[in-house]
Amino acid sequence: MGEVVQMHFTTVDYVIFVLLLVASAGIGLFYAFSGGRQRTTQEFLMADRSMSCLPVSLSLLATFQSAVAILGAPSEVYAFGTQYWFLGVSYFLGLLIPAHIFIPIFYRLRLSSAYEYLELRFNKTVRICGTATFIFQMVIYMGVVLYAPALALNAVTGFDLWGAVLAMGLVCTLYTALGGLKAVIWTDVFQTVVMFAGQLAVIVVGAGQAGGIAEVWRKATNGSRIAGLDLNPDPLERHTFWTLGVGGVFLMLALYGVNQAQVQRYLSSRTEKEAVMSCYVVFPCQQIVLCMGCLMGLVMFARYGEDSPLVKGYVKTTDQMVLYFVMDVFKELPGLPGLFVACLFSGALSTISSAFNSLATVTMEDLIKPYFPNMTESKATLMSKGLALVYGLVCLAMAYIASLMGSVLQAAFSIFGMVGGPLLGLFCLGIFFPWANPKGAVVGLVAGLAMAFWVGIGSFVMRMSRSSAGPALNTTALPLFDNMTSTALASMVTNPTAKPRPTGVEALYSLSYMWYSAHNSATVVVVGLLVSLLTGPMKEKELTPGTVFPVLGTLLFFLPERYKEKLCCITPLAMKAKDIHTPPYQMAKKDSNGAAFCGEDAAAEDKSQTEEERTLPSCQLTAHIVEETAL
Repeated sequence: MGEVVQMHFTTVDYVIFVLLLVASAGIGLFYAFSGGRQRTTQEFLMADRSMSCLPVSLSLLATFQSAVAILGAPSEVYAFGTQYWFLGVSYFLGLLIPAHIFIPIFYRLRLSSAYEYLELRFNKTVRICGTATFIFQMVIYMGVVLYAPALALNAVTGFDLWGAVLAMGLVCTLYTALGGLKAVIWTDVFQTVVMFAGQLAVIVVGAGQAGGIAEVWRKATNGSRIAGLDLNPDPLERHTFWTLGVGGVFLMLALYGVNQAQVQRYLSSRTEKEAVMSCYVVFPCQQIVLCMGCLMGLVMFARYGEDSPLVKGYVKTTDQMVLYFVMDVFKELPGLPGLFVACLFSGALSTISSAFNSLATVTMEDLIKPYFPNMTESKATLMSKGLALVYGLVCLAMAYIASLMGSVLQAAFSIFGMVGGPLLGLFCLGIFFPWANPKGAVVGLVAGLAMAFWVGIGSFVMRMSRSSAGPALNTTALPLFDNMTSTALASMVTNPTAKPRPTGVEALYSLSYMWYSAHNSATVVVVGLLVSLLTGPMKEKELTPGTVFPVLGTLLFFLPERYKEKLCCITPLAMKAKDIHTPPYQMAKKDSNGAAFCGEDAAAEDKSQTEEERTLPSCQLTAHIVEETAL
């Protein structure tokens, strides 16, 4: 790998880079010692429900546009062309559905943790199962996100790998544990700006060196990297229009609809309207980020052609290729490599800080408060800070485990698909199917997780056996949970012969990773409904008002009333939902011992809330329903 290590940072690069970490820590400390000084759990975990639309939307964007995306998307486009760009199609529904279904339900129930919903809708057992699944998912994902940029930095600059991991992990733990959600959201805003700047600099300078954007496009077209609309419906194909545009919707819903890290941001908004707006603002930003990732991949292709640094052996893995390219482009420009690496680390920091904060929230709200209802506010706040700290240390341990895994983009996506899918299924079961009962929910979740790990692990084992039998390729260069990439890369390197279509269980293992989320959430819903119908479906009067979205009653309008009644989707549910903004508050309060509130704030908060709720037009939810059916 000789040549790579010679690309050292200059002093200017290190200064820019350190400034970033210092600025991030500074924002955290500012919120630790200003305002309410993070003395209540409401402020520490929910930012006092006082955030406006713009910081929330940039924070939503930063949370999952991590270093994973910055490193993964360009190398994906470089190797396989712009097909990946069609993922942008899935953002439409992937953000509209959360904005008009999930946010209104969660916001009006005044939850602190998304999993509180599961208790209101089903029971405590389902809530604990959901929480445990989420904690497992996020802890694994954090490790991947922390390890990715450190690995790339190490490869390109010889910077000490674990030094970078520790510096990031500790800076992040510091500002999350001290500054709470406010610090996390504002550092996210700052880090988003840095991410945009870093990527833009690479594209502008890189395209300039390649002879302008037109020249980049011409080279990419000649190298057949500009993909047309691939309407192949085969779910085994890695990236087609359907895989990305439809499968991607489920991935987006798992991220933006029910993931606590994002739900917490919606709930920290001042009003429901601001929360919905933040969803709309994320949309164009997401498209810009996606386009920048794709452009960067094309600029890389214009520079190296088929002769990639990977083939020449300058770098070991696809993830390091982007950083190698950046150092190559910025050779003569001191300071810019530092900016890009800072951009990369910003991505990682914003993601893991959100993970720490959301993990502290669910642990506190779902696992500790229900069992210690009399805990004082100061003790609860101290404990939340302690939890954020503990998760920071757990994350460092996970980074070590991530170092034993393969390539980054798909490992992270697949963990989300594998675990995020069943969680999405569990929420959909509760929100859309009034007759689903707690037994169905638990059995469905277990079935979904079993299916997820069966397919995930099966495909991994199958690929390992193939790669050991196949051509002698460096397997670290191949994404871990990625379907057919090994064979695709192998054929690019060796010979372009088509391989036979897998059958039976092999076909299931070859499912495109973009379908994992859809496949697993569908498993939960189907199994959950079957079990619910066999064990006695929920009656309408047993439901907590405001926990079900009346989409079925609207869709099945043609059925006679008595059948509708049997299916528990008769109109009164929609009627109740119209004036949803009164009962659930009482319900939520009663059920969670007022967990979301702290003593003296509660009265004031209540008053302002009810004022605000009175002004909500009663037609609002009907509008949502109409919109949903129109979708």
